[in-house]
Amino acid sequence: MKEYDKLIQDLAPKKFGKLGQIWVAFLLLVIACALYAYYQQLTKGLSITHLNDYALWGVYISNFVFFVAVSLVGSLVTAILRLSGATWSTPLTRIAEVIAVAAIIMAGLTIIIDMGRPDRIYNIFLHGRLQSPIIWDVLVISTYLSISIMLLFFPLLPDFAILKKYFADQPKLSKWYGKLSLNWTGSKEQEGLYNKSINTLSVLIIPVAFGIHTVTAWLFATTYRPGWDSSNFGPYFIAGAFVAGSGAVVVIMYILRKVYHLEEYITELHFDKMGKLLVLLCLVYLYFNVNEYLVPAYKTTTEEAGHLYSLFLGDYALMFWSAIIGGLVIPTIALIFPQGRKPLPLFIIGILVVVGAWWKRFIIVTPTLLHPFLPFQGVPKSWHSYFPSALEWTITFGTLASALLIMTLLFRYLPIIPIHETAEEKGLLETHKTDSL
Repeated sequence: MKEYDKLIQDLAPKKFGKLGQIWVAFLLLVIACALYAYYQQLTKGLSITHLNDYALWGVYISNFVFFVAVSLVGSLVTAILRLSGATWSTPLTRIAEVIAVAAIIMAGLTIIIDMGRPDRIYNIFLHGRLQSPIIWDVLVISTYLSISIMLLFFPLLPDFAILKKYFADQPKLSKWYGKLSLNWTGSKEQEGLYNKSINTLSVLIIPVAFGIHTVTAWLFATTYRPGWDSSNFGPYFIAGAFVAGSGAVVVIMYILRKVYHLEEYITELHFDKMGKLLVLLCLVYLYFNVNEYLVPAYKTTTEEAGHLYSLFLGDYALMFWSAIIGGLVIPTIALIFPQGRKPLPLFIIGILVVVGAWWKRFIIVTPTLLHPFLPFQGVPKSWHSYFPSALEWTITFGTLASALLIMTLLFRYLPIIPIHETAEEKGLLETHKTDSL
């Protein structure tokens, strides 16, 4: 078998085995439970959750911020590394793009879930004010989703043309790949437009990606509350998003490598590179964390003191220190050593980083809400604490399962690793064209 044909055979989408079918069934079951829970919330109102006038943002907004953070990985791996000429990242670009699209879709849906009256969402567009960061959040998320989808789709055009021929014995599948290829022939004109389009999108997505995280940070920072009253929130959110997104790529690339036997294409070199990138990002994020908590601790205003006490020694201390030590400090130390950047250790570290990143968003959102600048008078004692109800957890797990299902289905029908780019980098494309002549 020619090397080019072997490459296509290795990287072409494959049907789910029994394990894959069980995985999809499990995700659908979780989503079905979440839909039933959301139906209860929709018909009975947010009063059946643990949200209240103090904790008006809870696990849903924490989840939203997490999805937004993870979505930044598309601009990191696909855009920044592509533009910098880091060709080693080619096998990871499609993985990063799929993660970004799935995450940003669920970020938008999570906002709707958090609304008590989602049927009134049209008011955001009809009566929104440009002074409101929420309007800018909607605009930036919509723009980011559009560019992310295009950045996922455009590099697939030559791959779709390849898959059209590869699945010639499956007419329906071949027909769909042919339509999606938009009549790709590989001509010089198409190649020129193809490269120009991808480079343009790569440039565009970087400021939009930075914008979505900055605007999301402004949603918090523009409110006069202890823990949020900070001019550091924009870069703080961006640094944390890079960490969360890179951790997600590490976890997904390890699983896909094992399930689809891609050891020849996703090598130990890629894990080593991602490990080095992740430790750098963790160090930067640690710096912002020190800055974020050290300055208010030094000022020790009454409001900030109460907030910091709840994080360092109070009700949220276990969560806070677990997220900082388990999600940042331990990964940083482990990744300094080469053995920590091997596939399995890095996979475990990636899980710690992602879980720590989720809890970090919960810590950013919840404790601050329980220390309002102007406390309400005569409120129930239960309002002074918050932990999600079983219904909220069910819906939250449903959104996470939905993101994983989107990724699973995309990886089922799209090449996990770009075929055309990989063949081009290996010098197989020109050889194949010569042989065809």
